[in-house]
Amino acid sequence: MPVEKNISLKPYNTFGIDVKAKYLLNIDSTENLREALTDDYLKHQDRLILGGGSNILFTRDVDGLVLLNRISGIEIVRQDDQRVWVRAGAGETWHDLVMWSIEQGLGGMENLSLIPGSVGAGPMQNIGAYGVELKDSFYELEALQLDTMDIRKFSAADCKFGYRESVFKHELKNRFFIIHVTFCLSRNPQLNTSYGAIAQELQHMGITVPGVRDVSNAVINIRRSKLPDPKVLGNAGSFFKNPEVDQQVFDQLKAAHPNVVGYPTIPGKVKLAAGWLIEQCGWKGKVVGHTGSHKDQALVLVNYGEATGKEIYELALKIRDSVIEKFGVRIDPEVNVY
Repeated sequence: MPVEKNISLKPYNTFGIDVKAKYLLNIDSTENLREALTDDYLKHQDRLILGGGSNILFTRDVDGLVLLNRISGIEIVRQDDQRVWVRAGAGETWHDLVMWSIEQGLGGMENLSLIPGSVGAGPMQNIGAYGVELKDSFYELEALQLDTMDIRKFSAADCKFGYRESVFKHELKNRFFIIHVTFCLSRNPQLNTSYGAIAQELQHMGITVPGVRDVSNAVINIRRSKLPDPKVLGNAGSFFKNPEVDQQVFDQLKAAHPNVVGYPTIPGKVKLAAGWLIEQCGWKGKVVGHTGSHKDQALVLVNYGEATGKEIYELALKIRDSVIEKFGVRIDPEVNVY
């Protein structure tokens, strides 16, 4: 069990923040994980589970053990005339799984193309994009309980999915290590092209009768045109969640700011576009020290090369406070701050 000591986590987070971990261990099997958890020395260390590192902002060193989830594999475990159940290792790259499903002609994940990160991080965040969330195709996951080392299965109800939320971000935080995730995909999917600019992009591509691959390609084109590549410019995608407000609050905002962007969710609730709120406060494209809000998407905070996690987080707080001051609405981070 090769344990790395005093290792930089810069290659393991998409913000490119150079903090150190006291210990780091690659986990590629449940046996490997159990061995680490029962090691006489390592079992007493504080633990941090890390997947693709695409939704975390490090503001300090990790004085403990980082468990890198590298459990791989994709397999069909069940199928019928309409549906196919696909089980993937939690350490697989999310986009690779999406591309695999498209190669098989299976639908349900195409709108989630090019989202960075690992399969195991997906249900933790209930990742979503362009009108689709992970919970829409989720079937179950298997996770190892860190204190008992028993493997437990979680249904969608068990996961308590919400908007970029799950039970693993709150009451079960750091208590389970996700091993495998199973999805139920469709042989004859109902494509969702109504959200954002997908329909417009398909038209631009000359596609009139789209399939899952066409929708995926459209999403990829849109994301690449709007979002910076983390390999080129450090970022974690959208830093803030879109806030949800009561209809009455939205009506008041609309009266004061006629161009406010909002989308009805459940009756009596409206989801505001956090990017629009941030842009109206003058942050879009603004550079502050070694960080800033991206020029093409105000929701994305970036590392221009030398930023520390604290510097980025301080900017996030200033942006949050300015939105509260101008609109009376609070925007909360989607990114996990460590």
